[in-house]
Amino acid sequence: MTRLIYYTATTLDGYLADEQDSLEWLFEVPQDVDGFSDFFAGIGALVLGSTTYEWVLRHEDLLAHPDKWTAFYGDRPSWVFTTRDLPAVPGARIEFVEGSTESHWDAIRASAGERDVWVVGGGDLAGQFADAGLLDEIRLSVAPVTLGAGRPLLPRCLRAADLTLTSVARNGQFAELSYTVTR
Repeated sequence: MTRLIYYTATTLDGYLADEQDSLEWLFEVPQDVDGFSDFFAGIGALVLGSTTYEWVLRHEDLLAHPDKWTAFYGDRPSWVFTTRDLPAVPGARIEFVEGSTESHWDAIRASAGERDVWVVGGGDLAGQFADAGLLDEIRLSVAPVTLGAGRPLLPRCLRAADLTLTSVARNGQFAELSYTVTR
């Protein structure tokens, strides 16, 4: 059964990105990517918010180097939620959609096949899936960094009754936490 997983890194003070929507803080902290490789092997489709997509597009210069998208994400279908026109990475399987997460969920789930769907970011998009009762799991890598302000991890109210801690691990300086989300 296809699960929807919000897998992200966050700062100690609960931010995904700084006030300029940058993720540069994340690359200051070394980590082992083996665990991510195992996770990613089970992913059949990706969903991204427009701000996350635009940051990756700029950071990796994907319009000039579209092969970087395929090298990292492969040929997995990707769904970008946006209300504005954005450039597509040449050769990538990207669908630009707008509207509610639930109105696109059946198509997203079908595109993942038997594998899971990864909410790459951002926090508001993950929150929209949670609001719709579609979010199954939250996996966090907590970095030893504070930003003081920026884009929040998950700008929603999820209570202890909504979340069950399923694992705790260490990856270098990162604390890795996994929670199932009760619908």
